[in-house]
Parts: sequence; C-alpha cells; structure tokens
Amino acid sequence: MPLAEITYLEGIRQGMRLAMQRHPEVVLFGEDVGQFGGAFKVTLGFLDEFGKDRVFDTPISESAILGAAVGMATQGLKPVVEMQFADFAMVAIHQILNNAGTCHYRTGLAAPVTIRLPCGGGFFGGPFHSEELETFFCHMPGIKVVYPAFPSDARGLLYASILDPNPVVFLENKYLYRHIKEIAPVSFDPIRLGSARICRGGRDAVIITYGAMVHESMRAAERVAHDSGYETMVLDMRTLKPYDEDAVLAAVASTGRVLIAHEGWRTCGFGAELSALIAERAFHLLDAPVRRVTAPDCPVPFAPELEKAYRPNADKIEAALVDLLEY
Repeated sequence: MPLAEITYLEGIRQGMRLAMQRHPEVVLFGEDVGQFGGAFKVTLGFLDEFGKDRVFDTPISESAILGAAVGMATQGLKPVVEMQFADFAMVAIHQILNNAGTCHYRTGLAAPVTIRLPCGGGFFGGPFHSEELETFFCHMPGIKVVYPAFPSDARGLLYASILDPNPVVFLENKYLYRHIKEIAPVSFDPIRLGSARICRGGRDAVIITYGAMVHESMRAAERVAHDSGYETMVLDMRTLKPYDEDAVLAAVASTGRVLIAHEGWRTCGFGAELSALIAERAFHLLDAPVRRVTAPDCPVPFAPELEKAYRPNADKIEAALVDLLEY
C-alpha cells in the first residue's frame, strides 16, 4: 500500500476533501475559508476544486454561521463550518446547545453539522485565541466531541464526523497543524467515533490524554522509561463524547496507576469526568490515587514566558508521573 508523509493540517484537509468528493451534499463555509483558504490555510484550494456553491465565505457572525448550518442540515445537506478560533464559538453557544444539540430530540430530524474549532496554545495567542473548551461541548446533550492527536486520526475521524447524523464539534489543536507529521497510507477509511487508541504500551502506569498532550505524554513516558525503567501506557482518547469507557477501564486494570493530562482548565475539566468514572467503576483496581496535570484556573496568558508556565508539558507530566509511580 502506498505511503506518504502528512502533517496534522494535511490530514484534516484530506478528510474534508474525501468527504466532499464522495458526498455532493457536503458543503463548507465560514469566515475566509474560500479564496483565502481559512485563517490557517486548511481549506486553501477547495473553492477552485468544488466551486462557490459548495465552498463560500460568510459574514463575521458565528451565530449566523451555525444557525444557517443547522437549517441546512435539516434539509439534507451536510455542512462543515469553520470557526477561525474555538474561542469565537462562545458567541454561538445558543446555536450549538439549544438548536443543534436538541434538534433531533425536538423534531426527529437529523442535524449532521460538523463544527471545526482550531484550539489550544503554544503560539502565544493570548486569552481570545488559545482556549481549550472541550468540556463546554462535552456537557451539551446531543453533541459529539472529537479531538485527534495524529494526522491519520484527524482525517479518518473528520470523515466519520461529517458522515455522522449528529452535530459534531471537531477540535483541532493549532500547535499540531505543522509540528506533527506521520507516515500514513495514501488511502484511508472513516475511524469509528468513540474509540480510544493505545499509543504506547506499558504495565506500570497509564497516562490518559488527548490532543497536543498526547505528544507531551509520549515524551514524558519515554524519559521515565529511559531513566528508571518504568513502562507507561499512553492512551489517546481521540473522541471525548462519547468516550471509550471500556478502553479507560481496561487501562486501569492493566496498570493500577492513572495520570490524566489535558491542556484545559483544571476545575470541572475533562479529567474530572475521567476521574469520576474510574472512582465509580475501577476504584478497587487502583494502587494509587488518580493524578491530574492540567492548566491552572486562569485565563491563557499572552506573554510567552507566562504561557509556557501556564501550559502542561512533558516536564510537568514527567514529574507527576514519577510521583505517581513512587506512591
């Protein structure tokens, strides 16, 4: 099977392109996604390939973008909308929570809207361009939430998201766009939503994570293995709602020690949901308390040195992992 090196950004492009090639009902729109190619050039060339009826720009109104997408979805289209930054989706929260999320419950109609949200820090964008908001969307009934870490996962999960009959929030970590590359088969299939992925095997502990923190966790696990011989599993959640409970519980059973790492805020973050699941269903399997490495409960700093202190990284994960292993 032919292989090629792709970036995280290219994986997203491939997932969208294949969906649009195979399904004429897929339309793509948002602010500057047409001729300009989007804020991060993810959609560059799509206007020329698919035409202005399927790829078009919108006014700067996130609520209008999402409202139009919900209406289109109820009439047989599969809209893919891009918010320039995940932070901007907060002004469209009514459309996501009360219109998209409740559509099938209220009307019996499917609402296959895919909402692409570039998110996360690592490039010093400050508090309005760097937030991790996955827990907001996970809390909403009727919404699926996907957050890939690898290029091959990004394309397969995006393709599956577009085909899913439910509204899907598809989170894309901006730092990964051009920093992460992978050798992957040229051809690919959809990846089932709700399935986690073991990125690294291990028997002494498990780091449960997603997004950019998968790569930081891998680095931390490798360092600990090199320095002390402990082998740490790294479990990439990939989909946060619905999430893979069986994979989480199996990882706890295999290791007995759990560290959860995510870039979002600590209080009521997604790590708290995972901790609750483990406490309710796998407490008897634990050899140590569940640990979390997260961002602090403060706005994302703009200054580079402050953002570096704010974001979790391999050093912080390694320190917490060592403490966990030595408990």
